[in-house]
Amino acid sequence: MDESGSRDPDRHPCQQANAPDWFGIGGILVNAKDKSDIEASMDAFRLRWPQMGDIPLRSYDIRNKTKRFRWLSQLDEKSLSAFYDDLSAMIADLPIVVTGCVVHRPGYNERYLEQYGPRRWKLCKTAFHIAVERAAKYALHHGARMRVYVERSDKVTEQQLKGYFDEMRNAGQPFNSETSAKYQPMPADQLRPTLFEFAVRTKGSQLMQLADLVLWPICRGGYAPDDRAYGLLKSSRKLLDVHCTGANGLQGIKYSCF
Repeated sequence: MDESGSRDPDRHPCQQANAPDWFGIGGILVNAKDKSDIEASMDAFRLRWPQMGDIPLRSYDIRNKTKRFRWLSQLDEKSLSAFYDDLSAMIADLPIVVTGCVVHRPGYNERYLEQYGPRRWKLCKTAFHIAVERAAKYALHHGARMRVYVERSDKVTEQQLKGYFDEMRNAGQPFNSETSAKYQPMPADQLRPTLFEFAVRTKGSQLMQLADLVLWPICRGGYAPDDRAYGLLKSSRKLLDVHCTGANGLQGIKYSCF
């Protein structure tokens, strides 16, 4: 899992109501048996673009051709297009499921500011609980247990996320039981055996890099469904949404307070 945007609900107090302004958390669901194949595909991509060396794939730098991906700005139009097409094709071919939760900050404040004021949760609490639970439902549906990996940041943030994870295992979801009933929240006695482990990984992890690459498109997709990168994930059937039916009770990517 990776994060995008500020956790602070008051980060942009003057932001226009309909403008893109989000906090998102999410990434990829991977079957452990597919891990080596995914990493091999990513290694092969690197070999096709030796300019990368061992630079971690980072969505922001690739999109903006900045920092250690500044070399992209030196490519001619044809070569640049070939790089992006190759990256897109690699992602589309991987055995992954993309999931997450994206919270629209102005909508969140409109809904909760008057009622809760400064006692409002940080956006990461809402997003983490929703994203992890929906991933856990997918794992349980397939008879699997789930490890949750987050990107290394700072001790305070890591402990906060670990606290959310432990809270889910011990007590279930923290949301109002009446208003959340329609989402059929998993009780603690289901979450506890399904949520197997919480751990931290650096950007040196290829799967963590992949989580970074797919998170931005799903955040953008909440505001611009015609976004090219989001459209790729959708057309290649990578989104969790395609696995959801009325019969199995699975739930896709959550766009909260939009």
